[in-house]
Amino acid sequence: MNFITKVLPTTVVGSYPVVKTGGLRSLLDPLKGAVETAVADQVRAGVDIISDGQVRGDMITAFVSRLPGIRGQSVVGRVQSPAHPLTVADTKYALSKHPKVKGIITGPSTLAHGLRIETPNYRGKDELVLDLAQALATEARSLQAAGVTMVQIDEPIFSTGAADLSVGVQGVNLIASVLRIPSCLHVCGNLGEVVDEVLTTQVSLFDFEFSENQENCEILSDKDLKGRPIGYGCIASADPGVESIETVEKRLQKGIDLFGAENMLVDPDCGMRMLERDVAFQKLQAMTGAADRLRPEYEH
Repeated sequence: MNFITKVLPTTVVGSYPVVKTGGLRSLLDPLKGAVETAVADQVRAGVDIISDGQVRGDMITAFVSRLPGIRGQSVVGRVQSPAHPLTVADTKYALSKHPKVKGIITGPSTLAHGLRIETPNYRGKDELVLDLAQALATEARSLQAAGVTMVQIDEPIFSTGAADLSVGVQGVNLIASVLRIPSCLHVCGNLGEVVDEVLTTQVSLFDFEFSENQENCEILSDKDLKGRPIGYGCIASADPGVESIETVEKRLQKGIDLFGAENMLVDPDCGMRMLERDVAFQKLQAMTGAADRLRPEYEH
């Protein structure tokens, strides 16, 4: 993994609890303080590749609210690329505080299934997916130009059976194809029904959840990843309980035995937006603490 220089590098899937701050500055940008808190907490927890915290809305509205052709949750015309980047400002702030930041994009299939089509421009979601992918490719280029270490494409819809995966893979590949830096596909949930199609995507690495879907280890055990690393979800991001470092170590050891420490990134299962801030921070500490304990054994 040439974008990180240590074994078992730690990262996040993306979102962090929204901590609003007061004062005059908050009148100009009510969520700037939340961005600053999210970034500071990740750095303080010792995360190697951080995010901007994704605090400006859920994973759908944060992207579609500024895409031409979309009004609210409705597609009202042909979707086009945004006139200005959607997430780059917060990402640049994160880069000013930490050298390694991942840019994060909600995938076109997940966005399409969160929208209503109210225009004759599209006969169905599948046509919408590909236009959304074109628009998101513009955002991916902007994130790359800003200096991110990698771009992650989030497609939680893939594991649900609701999306046409052949079209979804096309959309992800279109975005990945414009990048010179590593691209990552994040899919949460159980991979049992979709793993073969998911693995056909032409991304640099994958990110899956394993702490709350331990069967994903068995599902992937006989699959050819073509040398691509795995982001190994070892923190239960939907559970308000904080894992001990020992618990996280055991989860990571299972991944190491299967994939090899040199082929893993260490992260939570999914975003942590729905947790309390202190819980999210303590979970990140447990994650980085477990990786720190295991790393010396696998460094060469």
